[in-house]
This record gives sequence, C-alpha cells and structure tokens, in this order.
Amino acid sequence: AVSMKRASSKCSPGGESAMSFPEATYRFFGDLIDLLNDKPSSGVVVRTFDGSPNVKDQIEACGVPHTEVDLILANGQSVGFHHRVVNGDVISVYPRFESLDISTVSRVRPEPLPETLFVVDVNLGKLTKYLRLLGFDALADGNLEDAELATTSVEQGRILLTRDRPLLKRAIVTHGYLVRSTEPARQIVEVLRRFDLAGSVDPFSRCMECNGLVRPVEKRDIEHLLEPLTRKHFDDFTQCEGCGRIFWRGSHFNRLRNVIDEILANLA
Repeated sequence: AVSMKRASSKCSPGGESAMSFPEATYRFFGDLIDLLNDKPSSGVVVRTFDGSPNVKDQIEACGVPHTEVDLILANGQSVGFHHRVVNGDVISVYPRFESLDISTVSRVRPEPLPETLFVVDVNLGKLTKYLRLLGFDALADGNLEDAELATTSVEQGRILLTRDRPLLKRAIVTHGYLVRSTEPARQIVEVLRRFDLAGSVDPFSRCMECNGLVRPVEKRDIEHLLEPLTRKHFDDFTQCEGCGRIFWRGSHFNRLRNVIDEILANLA
C-alpha cells in the first residue's frame, strides 16, 4: 500500500494518480511547461495531497518557482498563492502575459518596483557584466549566501536573477526570474526581453567591474594617472564614481561597442 506521505508528494503527468487520495489537476501554460519536473507535453499534472496545502507549494513541487507565475485560476476564479487546494480543484497556471494587462485580475502579480534594479546570482557573472555594460544596476556579491540574496532582493527592491530554482522558491522573494539559457550572450537578450528593457539601454554609463556610475571627467584632473601614450592620443575620459577606474575610447571601447550592437540586433 502507498503511504499517505508518499502520495502527497507525488507529481504525475497526464492524469495518473492514486485515486484513493484527494487530488487536484494543474494545467501549466507557455514556457512554464518546460520547467515541469517530468515535462509532460500537455502541461497537465495531477497531484495527490494530504491535508490542505496552499497552491504555491503545490505548483513549486511540480518544478515551477512562484516568481515565474503571473496568474492562477482555481476552477476559473483568480486566486492568490495562499489558496488552499481541495479535492477536485482544476488549477490553471500562466506565465507572464506580454501583450495583455491583467493587473486587475491577477492575485499573484507583485506590485511593480519603482526602478529596475537587479541582484544577480554569482553563477551568472558574465550576465552581470553585460547588464552593467548596458547601463543597468546589477548587484553581485560572491560572498552572499542564498538567504542573503533573497533578503537583498526584498530589502533593496531588486529583481533576483538566478538559474537556481530553490532560491526563487523562497517565500520572501517577490521579484525574480529563472534564467533559462546557459549562454551569457543569450541570457542578456532573454533578460532584456523578459523585462522589456530594450528602450532603457544606456551603454557605458555604469562600471562593469564595480557597478558604480560612470561620469565625464576633465583630462587635467586625471592626467597624472594616465599612461604616456594614453595621455598623448586621447582627450575625452570618463571615470567610475565607485572604484575610480578611468575609461577612454580606445580599442577596448570599440570591441565593447560591437558587443552592444550584437546584443541589440538580437533583440530585433
């Protein structure tokens, strides 16, 4: 005989479940299907359960972090993450809607942040640099543990970017995104599209190393810090307000300009 505990943690695709226990049917849509543990092509998962679990925990048990969900319908009615699942529930789970305004319908969409700021998991180091290159405030600290990343996201109003699903399943995280791609060049395009940031790009306005803002600086004020050839051939400079790094339009600038152009071309 299957124990109640085991049955309550079972997640089966396509409707196969232990009928002796309460069960609910979950229908996932869009790219949420790719996040499901067993990846059923239909997007339909039947879960048996014990007690009165909330829908957030049940959805996440199927592999989908709550930060990826924009709308939940329980038997056709919009519900929040705290909805208690009962026997026979049909739960429809939707990802972010790109072209429809559902702000008055969704009970799971968090309040929008006043600014688009990021905190990025240390494993996405190249993505962090790309974000900064394009002018976005992207905090990254290799010393932060998962709990600290989640807390930073909430306390500083930052969108948490990671490829770590358990990190996004932490209940305190309200704004986060599970980066799908493993290629940094694709990751930056993915994030720009996800948050509709193409019109907010401001290249070279932020330091790629420390995330500080970069401002124009008079050559006479930093001339003593320049190498002789740089001092001779360049007149226009900027400097990071955070770490003091100095920048000019040399060959490195041109290479980064090409990187930016390629990223923006891939957005088209």
